[in-house]
Amino acid sequence: MPSLFSRKSAEPAVAATPEPTESSGPEGASGKRQTLSKRDLGKTTPKRTVAGRRVAEPPAANRREASKKMRERQRAERLEAREGMANGEERYLLARDKGPERRLVRDIVDSRRTIGTFFFGTTFLVMLVGFNRNLNPSIYFAANALFGVMAVATAIDSFLISRTIKRLVKERFPASTEKLGRLYFYAIMRAISFRFIRNPKPQVKVGATV
Repeated sequence: MPSLFSRKSAEPAVAATPEPTESSGPEGASGKRQTLSKRDLGKTTPKRTVAGRRVAEPPAANRREASKKMRERQRAERLEAREGMANGEERYLLARDKGPERRLVRDIVDSRRTIGTFFFGTTFLVMLVGFNRNLNPSIYFAANALFGVMAVATAIDSFLISRTIKRLVKERFPASTEKLGRLYFYAIMRAISFRFIRNPKPQVKVGATV
């Protein structure tokens, strides 16, 4: 009687066949596998963009040349700041000139002919007369009277300018924190200066509506 444990399978054993593996490339004559390039595989290498690339300034050859370049750069920056200040550009203005309220004050003063413009000229003339002791006393009296008249006229003109500033600032900047007294002083100092030496330069013509 044949043993149950010695029974052999009626099915023949199937031999395992190796699965083909992907090769990185065809084999050469020597049997070694060849590595394909990205061009052979249809891939392209991304190129670095050159758009917007800034050309770097060549470094200075020595310390003297570096100092020269630094001075030239500082001179150009000062010139740019001076022109910006003269044209009233906000970022170049001094602290005393910054702010929309002070720009309005400058426009108010520059849009009118101020008596204070002639105040310094009158003062200089009176000083010249006072230094000359050989003149007729009536000339001294006339010079002093002219000085007094100009002083009173300048005070009246300054009062009128201050009143205009108060009205326009309250209308256009109701939430302003600028003190009116400082704006008045700023306006008077500008009003007694000659127009061609005012800084920032006038941005409105005489007679313009502000």
